[in-house]
Amino acid sequence: MKLHNLKPAEGSTHSEKRLGRGEASGKGGTSTKGNKGQQQRAGYASKMAHEGGQMPIQRRVPKRGFKNPHRVSYKVFNLGQVEQLVEKYELKEFSLENLYINGLISQTDLVKILSVGEITSSIAFKVNAISAKAKAAIEAAGGTVEIVK
Repeated sequence: MKLHNLKPAEGSTHSEKRLGRGEASGKGGTSTKGNKGQQQRAGYASKMAHEGGQMPIQRRVPKRGFKNPHRVSYKVFNLGQVEQLVEKYELKEFSLENLYINGLISQTDLVKILSVGEITSSIAFKVNAISAKAKAAIEAAGGTVEIVK
C-alpha cells in the first residue's frame, strides 16, 4: 500500500449541498428555507414554551396551592426502625453523626423520632426532634434523649 492508493471507505464521504447558487441548481431562490421571516435568518431560536401564538400551557393552567417558605422537613425514623438500625450498624448512640457516617441521612438532614413500633435497647439519642410518646418509650426502656439544634 502506498500513499497514492489511500482513499476513504465507500460511502463515508459525500459532497456538500451547494445551496443558493442560482435557480438552475434547483436549490436557489429561498435556498430551501421556505419563505420570508425570522426562521430563515441566521441565529433564530424560538422562545421556550412558545406554542405558535396559542396560549402557552403555563398561562392556560391556573395557579394552585402554596409553598410554605418556613416549612421544616424532617427525616423520620420510627422506634421499630431505630431498633433494627441499632442492631444492623451496632450503634452505641443514635446521633446525627452516626447516621451520616452509615449513609442513612445526608449532612443537612434534620432527624425526628416517632413512636411507631417498640424499642427494647437502652440507647442514647441525639436528634433534632422527637414525639412525646417516643420520648416516653425510650426513657421507659432505659435510654436518654438529647435535642440537638
